[in-house]
Amino acid sequence: MSKRDLKKYLSGLDKEQIEEQLLELYDKFSEVKTYYDFIFNPKEDKLVGEAKAKISNEYFPVKTKRAKLRRSTAQKIIKHFLLLGVDPFAVADVMLFAIEVAQKYAARREMRYASFYKSMHNSFEQAVNYAIANGVVPDFKPRLSAIVLETQKQRWENSDDFARTLEKLDFA
Repeated sequence: MSKRDLKKYLSGLDKEQIEEQLLELYDKFSEVKTYYDFIFNPKEDKLVGEAKAKISNEYFPVKTKRAKLRRSTAQKIIKHFLLLGVDPFAVADVMLFAIEVAQKYAARREMRYASFYKSMHNSFEQAVNYAIANGVVPDFKPRLSAIVLETQKQRWENSDDFARTLEKLDFA
């Protein structure tokens, strides 16, 4: 069904029928419930705190001994934040936090997988592009620079790629 068809269908319904359908959607689909819960009570600080705890747990687990190192956990959280319409400042904060936690882990343990470094660079590039697109670069430029410096300090094999990505900020 196209958006136009949906508009036509909805215009043919009275207010009570539309309310009834929205309540049905709210009951049936958890995504709709989550969306409305966020819209009417946007506790972004709480969401960000929970997200940071989940990301930290991937690298520094509280309950188990072995770290899982899944970048996908942070990616799912970021995608969820984007769907909800969370403030760009909070989204960028979580994006950079995920990289910073991975760097703390890599400082303690040598990472032998090239995929780890490539994945972290992809996350960094995504964060830089997001910061540029949403106009939050001035707020995060020091953290972005610190991430690049840390890659050089830890002698990451792709630290030059991080530096080149950071140069995008000079042209933005």
